[in-house]
Amino acid sequence: MNPKRANRTLTTVAMICIAVTCLIISNVIYTMVTKTHMRSGTVVTDYSSSAERTRIISANRGIIYDRNKEIVAQDVDTYTIYAILDPSHTGIGDVPEYVSDAKLTSEKLAPMLKMSVEEMMNYFEVAQAGNMYQTEFGLKGKNLTTTQKEAIDALELPGIEFTKSSQRFYPNGKFASYLIGYAQYDEEEQRVVGRMGIENTLDNYLKGKDGEERYSASASGTVLPGTKHVTSQAVDGNDVYLTLDKNVQVALEKCLETTMKDFKAKRAWGVIMEVETGRILGYAAYPTFDLNQRDIKTYQNILSDSVYEPGSIMKSITYAAAIDSGNYPEGKTYQSGRFYMGVDENGQAYRASTKAQAEEVILDALEKDYGTITFEEGFARSSNVGISELLTKYLPTNIFEEYLERFHFFQPVKLVGVENEATGVKNFTWPIEKLTTGFGQGSSVTAMQIVQAYTALFNDGKMMKPYFIDKIVNSYNGEVIEEYSPEVVGTPISKETSDKMKDLMYRVVNDPNMGGAYNRYHMDDVEVIGKTGTGEIATNGQYTSGLYANSFLGAAPYDDPKVMMYYVFESSDYMTYTGGPYQNAFRQALIATGVKGEAGSADNDESYNNWQEYEMPSLVNHSLDYVNEKLKSYGVKKVIIGDGSSIIRQYPLPQENVSTKQNVFLLSDGNNITMPNMTGWSLKDVKQYSEITKIPITVEGSGSVTKQSVKVGLKIDKNSKIKVTLK
Repeated sequence: MNPKRANRTLTTVAMICIAVTCLIISNVIYTMVTKTHMRSGTVVTDYSSSAERTRIISANRGIIYDRNKEIVAQDVDTYTIYAILDPSHTGIGDVPEYVSDAKLTSEKLAPMLKMSVEEMMNYFEVAQAGNMYQTEFGLKGKNLTTTQKEAIDALELPGIEFTKSSQRFYPNGKFASYLIGYAQYDEEEQRVVGRMGIENTLDNYLKGKDGEERYSASASGTVLPGTKHVTSQAVDGNDVYLTLDKNVQVALEKCLETTMKDFKAKRAWGVIMEVETGRILGYAAYPTFDLNQRDIKTYQNILSDSVYEPGSIMKSITYAAAIDSGNYPEGKTYQSGRFYMGVDENGQAYRASTKAQAEEVILDALEKDYGTITFEEGFARSSNVGISELLTKYLPTNIFEEYLERFHFFQPVKLVGVENEATGVKNFTWPIEKLTTGFGQGSSVTAMQIVQAYTALFNDGKMMKPYFIDKIVNSYNGEVIEEYSPEVVGTPISKETSDKMKDLMYRVVNDPNMGGAYNRYHMDDVEVIGKTGTGEIATNGQYTSGLYANSFLGAAPYDDPKVMMYYVFESSDYMTYTGGPYQNAFRQALIATGVKGEAGSADNDESYNNWQEYEMPSLVNHSLDYVNEKLKSYGVKKVIIGDGSSIIRQYPLPQENVSTKQNVFLLSDGNNITMPNMTGWSLKDVKQYSEITKIPITVEGSGSVTKQSVKVGLKIDKNSKIKVTLK
């Protein structure tokens, strides 16, 4: 190498080294003086006091769906707003990002959080007085929606930032509340935790697994650039698919809501279920609560963890036991009205001939005496005396008790997803209890035991386990983790017994001479079978005076039941209530499952498939032309009352359900009211006409109208004497 060239190279290198050294020294000196890195502008005090921190990456909770993949529960993004007060905080391009004008910020931001300017200013003043790096704005600044965040972002306020989190949200509010339950954030566990219902019992499936992120932060809390790294990814929870049908559930909720209001009920509950599978389509109890508001008055799930005396619903079980065991006195008669119960030397109950020999007296409902009747008629009339005669003369107690076990009464149903399931209490100590249990008093059961047992009556003797969880699915790959299917849990009776029971229950609902059940639950568009019940309410071993559990368990269609509905409400009204709420919910279930009904009358030759349900529009103060146009597609029967041109009163009321071929009563503003043709009207129709017109009508009999005392077309008013006969 040329010595001169080598010297020049060395000189160049030396000069570069000197320059670099000078630059380093300058940067060090600059940094020491300004506390800021010369090139990057980073505040070095942040690094000098920085610490490695860990942040949880929250996993999303699994989604709960109904059977049609309608969302029942899900996590939604929520935000907490905060204000940065440190002047050293900068954003992109070293633009200052902090609240420099607290008053101006408060004036713009406070209305967005529904706060006063003074309230927000107080948060700023407290934070500034404490030399705080940032401040939040209390509860009003938490759980903000995406829409709220976007609206605040649009204000472009310097120093206003958000932290993201999630909150459990229930789109339908009051929806199977006691079944679904709720989940909420737990400060101790630092996650959303199931607190009640399915959210609690399936929490391990739904909760997912949180991830973790590590980073370095300055003393002021700023994340230092380039320090973030995820140590574990968050894994979202599994999704749960229910057997519930949203449309059916909503209809059931409406049914119970109407029941509470119209019949002044204390409580009401119901279950709608597929007969052949046990799949629960609707599951509800009132009073209820909003899953988002959690305005919970009681945590007791009436349907599974509450026991009660079911009343005459149990008579179907007693009759089924007698028939299946070969101890049923088919075609034989007994004296109804009053049963004098004596007890022999062996402690066995028998029918005494006189009151003087009796230890207990059992009466038929309302102390009615139907004379000498068959056991078949006794079932249709729900005779307590008939059950007592059956259990003392024909069906041995031990065999009856055996069938109670075969039907799985006083045993847990073992519903997946239900907590605190009750089993009921069998009171079989005293002779009277062995009789009263046969007609649903004395011993207590659960609603789910009832519906499970009745599947055997409707389903050729096969008893199906109720269930409302269809499957649990991995939210990432769709893999089915758990799946539930129809399960036969017993065959307590034969198909022949089931067929006989269906015939007995057909008469209950479809024989107009049998009274109450026909008036309330008979439907022209589908043949319903079932059994009613009226039970006294026991509290602390004493019956509550004037309070009854009214119930009906029905199924359709008669020849091959597909859908069943159990409906119960506690009220002092056990005489005048109607079956309208039940019918509306039941029809929705029949639609949801594709059931078709047989024609029930000459003017109804359409298949059930053509039946529809609508929400009644508001027709008051509208013209008849408007009414005709609005109801044109509904297929209802309009009953225009009066000769006016505008409607002043209507039934059903706006937003209530109305179904195809239902009578719709519309009172016009005319003064002349003429007698309508009431032939075929139900008792409910007659009462509604009387109520809407304020014209009194005397009713005789039960069923549907066959005669009316005033001819069609004659003028009537409040002084008219109108009598109709129902059969």
